[in-house]
Amino acid sequence: MLSTRSTRLAKSVANRLLNQQTVRSMGTAKSFHLESEKNNETTFFDFTDENYERANRILQKYPDNYRQAAMIPLLDLAQRQNGGWLPLAAMDKVAQLCHIAPVRVYEVASFYTMFNRTPVGKYFMQVCGTTPCMICGSEEIMKTIQDHLGIKNGQTTKDGYFTLLEVECLGACANAPMVQINDDYYECLSKETMIELLEGMKKDQLPPVGKWGSLPMNGQVSTEGPLGKTSLFTVPKIHPVDPDRFKDGDVNPADVKKHMAY
Repeated sequence: MLSTRSTRLAKSVANRLLNQQTVRSMGTAKSFHLESEKNNETTFFDFTDENYERANRILQKYPDNYRQAAMIPLLDLAQRQNGGWLPLAAMDKVAQLCHIAPVRVYEVASFYTMFNRTPVGKYFMQVCGTTPCMICGSEEIMKTIQDHLGIKNGQTTKDGYFTLLEVECLGACANAPMVQINDDYYECLSKETMIELLEGMKKDQLPPVGKWGSLPMNGQVSTEGPLGKTSLFTVPKIHPVDPDRFKDGDVNPADVKKHMAY
């Protein structure tokens, strides 16, 4: 058993290490658990009845001996229900549904940057800071957000509305600089259009994105250049998929490729 003095020393070392770590680390939060009033071993979480139905549909896609394959979509479901982040209790619930040890879920949730293990604001803004975006002005976009909202990288506004995080490449290099706001991409940003987005979020009136899940803020369509669309004029034929292929809830691993229309 550690003495009180040893315990204080251990906490002091842990806090010092915590403060030394930078916020920007491949777009993720700390890799270890941070105890808080909202996130501890006594925090309660359970899926709603509606989400239990969704969870069951997800689990039915996998054989019983591969239930752990449903871990990522179940974590995503839990995060969306819980306002954009995953407490310990939510991860424990996913472990229970997947019939695995909770630590297996912690490993996945702490590895993938899409999962937030600390609370985030209603609008979670992830600004790409990798080379193409940096060259095209991402530093100005970060400064614009910080100045406009009065927060720094990794912080949330006091009203809980906005969280700002600089992350690594989000795969929209052709339309740099860009920001991911919750699920959607807003691209080809300037200082003026970023302020326009911030004011829209304050009114809960973000401009709708296009069918590709993104919106270039300079008026262009997707990644089309000044000449407009110059290729991909035909729509490829889609392989037919039987909508009732999983109606009985049974999946034969040998037929997975057929079920997935490979």
